[in-house]
Amino acid sequence: MGKSYLSEFEELILTVVGILGEEAYGNSIVEEIWTQLSRKVNLNSVHITLYRLEDKELVKSHYGGATSARGGRRKRLFTITNSGLKLIKRQQEQRQKLWSLIPKLKMILT
Repeated sequence: MGKSYLSEFEELILTVVGILGEEAYGNSIVEEIWTQLSRKVNLNSVHITLYRLEDKELVKSHYGGATSARGGRRKRLFTITNSGLKLIKRQQEQRQKLWSLIPKLKMILT
């Protein structure tokens, strides 16, 4: 596995792959980010990030069946690996630790 941290966008894409499970592919990721966060992301950026995450062994991919709706082309589907799950969990724990150190938040949260 490559580096032990993710950029904000890598973490976003990896998290959405985890959310979508077996239905994670470029367009579904773009749509889920819009649905959940009202954030527009570029499909090409999503694909580049997915390939980078795959190189780091945080996601794996396989091709689904060809469909007539896609002109006979097959979707490249992505799933999160155990390493990917561990990494986003660790990042979330680290982030929560830092958030808890902010004095005003500590007072609000307790």
